This record gives sequence, C-alpha cells and structure tokens, in this order.
Amino acid sequence: MRVLVFHGYMLRGTGSNIYNVNLARALARLGHEVHLLCQDREVRLEGVEIHNPDIGGLLPVYVKDPYEGFEVKAFPELSEAELDRYLDANVAAVREVAANAGGIDLALANHLVMGPAILARAGVAPYAAKIHGSALEYTVKPHPRFLPYAREGLEAASGVLVGSGHTGESLWAALPDVPGLREKTRLGPPGVDVEEFRPGGEREPLVAFVGKLIVSKGVDLLLAAWPLVRASHPRARLEIAGYGAYEEGLRRLLAALDRGDLDEAREVARLGWGLEGGEERALPILSAFLADPPAGYAERARSAAGSVELVGRLEHHEVASFFPRAEAMAMPSTFPEAFGMVAVEAAACGTLPISAGHSGMLEVSRQLRSDLSEEAGALTSFPVDEGAVKAIAARIDRWLALPEAERQRAREALVETVARLWSWEGVARGVLAAAAGELEGLARPGS
Repeated sequence: MRVLVFHGYMLRGTGSNIYNVNLARALARLGHEVHLLCQDREVRLEGVEIHNPDIGGLLPVYVKDPYEGFEVKAFPELSEAELDRYLDANVAAVREVAANAGGIDLALANHLVMGPAILARAGVAPYAAKIHGSALEYTVKPHPRFLPYAREGLEAASGVLVGSGHTGESLWAALPDVPGLREKTRLGPPGVDVEEFRPGGEREPLVAFVGKLIVSKGVDLLLAAWPLVRASHPRARLEIAGYGAYEEGLRRLLAALDRGDLDEAREVARLGWGLEGGEERALPILSAFLADPPAGYAERARSAAGSVELVGRLEHHEVASFFPRAEAMAMPSTFPEAFGMVAVEAAACGTLPISAGHSGMLEVSRQLRSDLSEEAGALTSFPVDEGAVKAIAARIDRWLALPEAERQRAREALVETVARLWSWEGVARGVLAAAAGELEGLARPGS
C-alpha cells in the first residue's frame, strides 16, 4: 500500500521525531511505499521517500526551542496570516505528494494540531490521527483559539491513537463535542527498537536523565535529590542529557548546591518558571523541600560537588549507548506525559526506570513492574507531591543498594517485558488498522 505520514518537524532527538523515524522504517520493512512529510533535510531512511514542504522558513512549535535555518514561534505567537500560510503550504504539499504518488491508500497525521486538519483539508483519506501530548497540553488546552482546528482534524479521522489512557481522558475532556471521538480512540503507544536498545557491557554506578531541559520535566527535583543519594553511594554519578530553555536555571541550581548555598537554591526555586523565560512563578515542590531540608543537607550537597554532569544533547543512537552504562534512569516530569517512552527505552537496556507516578508514565511503570519482584517493582515510580525529592532519592538509593544478583534478575525481566509489549512492527500494524477504521482489534484506552 501507499502510506503517507505527516509529521512536519525534525527526525532527530526524542519524542514524536523518533516515533516517526521508527514508524516509517517499520512500514517500509512491512513492504509498504512510504511517503513521510517533515522539515528534516538531513536524515535519510531506507525505503522511505522524505518530502519537505516549503513553509517559508517559519516553523510553529509547541515548546519553543531554536532550530537552525528556521524562524521558530510557538503556535500561540502566530498571527492569523502566519497560521493560514503555514496551513496552506502544507495542504498544497500533501496534495502534490499524493498526486505524484498516484494516490494514497492510508495516512497518518501526527499531533492534534495541525497535522489532522492539514490532511482533512488536503482530502487525503482515510487517515488516523496520532495524539502526542505536547500539542494537546501545551497548545490546544491552554489556548482555545486552536480548538476549531483540532475538531476539524479529528472529525474526519477514521481512528485516533493515544499513547495512554491518561492522554485519552485528557483529549476527551478537551474536545467533548467531537462526534464519536471516544468510540474511535484506541491505544497506540510508541515502540522501541530492541536491536538498538539492548543491554551492553559493564555498568557504572551511574544514574541518567534524558529529555528536554524545561521546568515541566522536573530535573530540579532530581538535582535536589542527588546529594541524598551521593551520601550513601559516594562513587555514584548523575549525567543529565538534553537541551532546552531551562538549562541555565538548572546550572544555577547545581552551582548553588555544589557550594552548599541553600539561600541561592531557594532563590532559583522562587524564580522558577521565570528562569525558563516566562513569568516568575515558584517551583512548589523544590521550594517545599528547601524550606525544610534534611539535617546536614548543605554539607551533603557540598560533598556531592563534581558528581553531576550536564552532557548536552544526545542523538537517538547515542541514547542507545548511554542507557546500558547506567544502573537507573530518572523521569521526574511534573507535567503529564502521553507515554513513558524514555522509560521503555531504558528498560529495554536493562536500566531501571524511576518515573513520576502519573499520566502515561505511571501506565508504563505498572506494565514494567508486572514481571519484577515486589521490592524492585516498587522502585519504578514515585508520587509527585511535596515529598517527591526524598522519594526520588530513596528509590535510587534502594536500587543501588540491592544485591547484584537481584538487580540482574530485574534487568532481565525488564528486557523481556519490553520485547513482549512494544515492537515497531506491531505499532505500524496498529497505525494502519486505525487509519482504515478497523478498530475492533485495537485496545481501548484504560482497558
């Protein structure tokens, strides 16, 4: 079949970018003719024809980050004229690709806005809509201006895919007036390449973080927890991989902790979102922890100096080499996540994911812990409340303190669970079924 995938962004990094790279590869391996529309001009995928719509250099995004060669604006910053030009350019590109291919049999639109509306206007049908959390949570829900575009795209979709029950509930609440939306929504989580993400050689006493360096990822909580971990495990190290608007705020917090300067750390917590470029708004969990830290915390923070490194952005293949070195991976997001993809990739490498206990992350943790011992399984998630900093530290501490034989049994169980539950070929077949409206064989969110 001829399959069209509209993504509209890069094909490197994390999240939806990597989802579309692996989905396109899997569709091609299954023998389909694949046309992928994106804005990446460097990546080449075997068996996939990549098309770059001419959008005039203006790239609208959900979370603002610089992209070389583009003027970047968050969707709410666009004027009506800019938004119309972006939509028209992509609609024209989709129509041209479909015509040159001799027609499209099935299609997938990524992101709640604007992919589904673009395919609806281009007349490419049938198609499925894949909901990634960023467009829903950062653009459509806080900015009602974009609700009509979301409705337009979802009404015409044959199936709607969400990564978790949490995302399904959030979508239905945001768009209660889309006819039949709940009935045509199905689970469509990402997958993992278990040939690329797999256990490696010798492990280090290393804890890893991979993700955007933005406030909502909760990296501040991990940094605050680290001196407590290091006090019990003096050889342990923390490496933080990623980039984003909050990087300088995190470096400021880390420098304060390295000096044992809790007043400065409290100031970082007070400024909060302002250090990401928004309005000053305090970080409640970090503020609560620093208001009454454990006895001797400043001294422990000074003793941990030099054991934390911000390693910068890693490409996806580099993450696959990063995780097998680590004993554990922390995913402390305070904001809802559509799916715990980074946790799944870490687990595929036999690295214990320790994730925030909410949204799609909690659903992943529950699936991963099903084959773990009770003690190891309890470490896969933590509650996000005023005790979150201590909870993160306690779980890392307990994992590193387990006997090696018990950690090895847990690693093997994690690897087996990922191989059983998530594969990209299975993801691809689910996408095609959703696009065709063949929904009976696909799991419902929350089932």
